[in-house]
Amino acid sequence: MTSLQTIEPGSCSSHVLGVRIHAVTWDGALDTISHWASAQESRYVCICNVHSVVTAARDDAFARIVAEADLATPDGAPVAWMLRRLGHAGQQRINGPDLMARYFLKAARSGDSIFLFGGTQGTLDRLRPALERRFPGLRVAGAYSPPFRILTPEEDSAIVDAINRSGAGTVWVALGCPKQEAWMAAHRGRINAVMVGVGAAFDYFAGTVPRAPAWMQRMGLEWLHRLVSEPRRLWRRYLVTNSLFIVGAAGQLVRRGRARQPHR
Repeated sequence: MTSLQTIEPGSCSSHVLGVRIHAVTWDGALDTISHWASAQESRYVCICNVHSVVTAARDDAFARIVAEADLATPDGAPVAWMLRRLGHAGQQRINGPDLMARYFLKAARSGDSIFLFGGTQGTLDRLRPALERRFPGLRVAGAYSPPFRILTPEEDSAIVDAINRSGAGTVWVALGCPKQEAWMAAHRGRINAVMVGVGAAFDYFAGTVPRAPAWMQRMGLEWLHRLVSEPRRLWRRYLVTNSLFIVGAAGQLVRRGRARQPHR
């Protein structure tokens, strides 16, 4: 696993349930995003957990969005585990909250600015000072909480102009899956920055939603903490998507094993 700057596009990746996921180290992901951001390149990054992989496997339109991402990282222990089983030894989870934290630490030291897009206005009001306390020197070039409806063309153009005028090298997008991925894909080529979809990360950093304890994160049980915290909203998602992922992953590994057996 290496930085994507040094390999050919499309290499160093495997398909999990038919969805292409990049095998990349933490340093590789951070260096790649930093490289793109410093050049003001219009790119987007999908953080792929079990929910997004299963959604892509069942939805052709969403599958195309993930397939066309400049970087699709393995969030969720099962997705990283599948990459390890598919030949990428030592693959770690490259998840949204930790990617955000590691990048912000790097940006605070380098002086690169970031833009926050998504979440409620109340969350953003708490998030900005929380980030400035945690990452002294971090330059937040702007923040915007979009309304819970489709933006008019005029509103959309205004926010695109605001992001581009801000000079931010990265835009951190918290709209939830699959909305944030669709938004990023629709704005590649218009926003002169790297867009990274981070789901619930804004709420974690703002303190509006508690994140799982570190030991649960290490054991791949962060999903269980979220389920216990919000059972009425999330039980169906985890019951359905986790079951579909287990079945799909088992089938993929069985087929792979059969394909590797010598023919008699």
